[in-house]
Amino acid sequence: MRARSIRRELVVWISAGLLVAIAIAAIATYLRAREEANDIFDYQLKQMSASLTGVPLAGAPPGSSGSDALVVQVWDRAGVQVYLSQPQQPLPRDGQPGFSTVRTVRGEWRVFSALAGDQIVQVAQPMSVRRELAASMALRTIVPLLAVVPFLVLFVWFGIARGLSPLERVAIALAERSPGALRPLNEAGLPSEVAPLVRALNALLDRLDHALDAQRAFIADAAHELRTPLTAVHLQAQLAERATTEAERSAALAELRAGLERATRLVEQLLTLAREEPGVNELPFVQLDVTELARQVLADYAAIAASRGVDLGLAETNAATADASVYGDPDALRTLASNLVDNAVRHTPAGGRVDVGTQRDGADVLLTVRDSGPGIPEGEHNRVFDRFYRVPGEAAGRTTGSGLGLAIVKRIAERHGATVTLGPGLSGATAEGLGVTVRLPAISRTAPS
Repeated sequence: MRARSIRRELVVWISAGLLVAIAIAAIATYLRAREEANDIFDYQLKQMSASLTGVPLAGAPPGSSGSDALVVQVWDRAGVQVYLSQPQQPLPRDGQPGFSTVRTVRGEWRVFSALAGDQIVQVAQPMSVRRELAASMALRTIVPLLAVVPFLVLFVWFGIARGLSPLERVAIALAERSPGALRPLNEAGLPSEVAPLVRALNALLDRLDHALDAQRAFIADAAHELRTPLTAVHLQAQLAERATTEAERSAALAELRAGLERATRLVEQLLTLAREEPGVNELPFVQLDVTELARQVLADYAAIAASRGVDLGLAETNAATADASVYGDPDALRTLASNLVDNAVRHTPAGGRVDVGTQRDGADVLLTVRDSGPGIPEGEHNRVFDRFYRVPGEAAGRTTGSGLGLAIVKRIAERHGATVTLGPGLSGATAEGLGVTVRLPAISRTAPS
């Protein structure tokens, strides 16, 4: 299929417009020339008639012979023809004074009749002569315009090419960009019609550059984070091979199993975080109930919480604010809630408590997860949403995590137009706990696009 060319279309349409304009001008010129020719010839007929008054009509008047000649006829008052300049072209007598058009077998004639003393003088001329003269006048006017058309088309071609040259420069400059060098395009000297396009491209290049930087950092961090658990699994496998007693082998296999679980969880979270990257697997939002979603997540983690001695439950919901409907991706929001509950259960010591609650707060729906664990220092609240970040001293006194749970929560919340805040949790025996609140736009708002 032939590629569409803006330049070719502009040249074709402008050239067609010029030709149509010239054709209209030719028709108008022809009509105007015919009108002027008629006026001139009418004046000539009138002058010829006046010049014959009192002239002896013994012969043909000057200019009254030839194929295009004027035909002169004279009658007396008795209606007797006393003179005919061209006997081979007799015309019917027209007794009406003034101008008239007479149809004959030889075509139309323009006739002027005048009363001169005791005689009636008629001077006539073929209409074909007038038409030929009008066409000749129009052609002499139009021919120079037609001769200029090729030069106009050439000028239009070069003018359009010059006007589109900034787009060609932008295309060449854009082709020179690569994933490793996404520098912005130069906006200097661009026409006002092209500048917005270049600004939009620069904004796109900037977003793409940031996305690629984040992807490269993600891959580097993931490789670093995976190296440690895989190395540990390898060492634990070697210890299991070298065990000499059943007790040593059982202990080594237990450590190997725990290492595999940590590596598996890390890989799962890495895949989850990758799926939540902008533009990846973004499904259309549907209506869902956050309270029902929270119940499903609690059912998933009930056994895990019980095995750790943690009291996991759904906080009481005020019936007046029970409507917790939102627009969202069900799988993504379930992942968000699962990460919050998983973090809370993992970091809450035995005998502690984790409460999950939902409520309507004006135009928003709140999903809260509060625990009685060690909590997070207020100074670390902003940093814990960074990928692979762990609170200092975590390994010593808390369950070691991958540092991806809250990063995944933040990414999903941003895609849903929600906000995530940290605050106090449930007071325990030795700590104030941690509370995480996700504020989602309620269904009464316009669904995010």
